[in-house]
Amino acid sequence: MDIISQLLPFVFLIAIMYFVIIRPQQKEAKSRQAMIDALSKGDKVITNGGFIVVIHKVEEKFLSVKMNDDVITKITKDSISKKYEDEA
Repeated sequence: MDIISQLLPFVFLIAIMYFVIIRPQQKEAKSRQAMIDALSKGDKVITNGGFIVVIHKVEEKFLSVKMNDDVITKITKDSISKKYEDEA
């Protein structure tokens, strides 16, 4: 009985850490991966560097993106920050 009462606070702290830190991070990572998997040609995205680019071609690990009319470059899917929504 004495050992259970000593371990109970540690179990409680681990449970709190799971629900406050670990679970939300896993949920955010899952939703971000779903967003990246759903990207298609013509979508506007914001890169981690802050560029707003248009997806030109979707490949397995990379995206070909159009920075302007003349420049098409290849970036990794991990470098996408979020999908860009026009505010107009």
